[in-house]
Amino acid sequence: MLVGVASAILNAVVAEDVPGPGTVFLEARWRFLAPVRPGDTIIGQVEVTSAREDEPISELATRVVRDDGTVVLDGTAVCCTMTSR
Repeated sequence: MLVGVASAILNAVVAEDVPGPGTVFLEARWRFLAPVRPGDTIIGQVEVTSAREDEPISELATRVVRDDGTVVLDGTAVCCTMTSR
């Protein structure tokens, strides 16, 4: 099982798309529900569920789905989006 690949796809989505460049994980709570094997296609899904107004911190719902529709990772994360000064 390629656990690292399933979580790495979320790192790419968070850092590049949602919330966006400069974002890093502060905390992650993930359940690995099914295997990812060589040759599988996976898709990372991220939804911002809340965002603080006083700091650039957001909470996310996270999921990784295999190409056959199987959810392989499900959970939540807290992120901080660093801004350049």
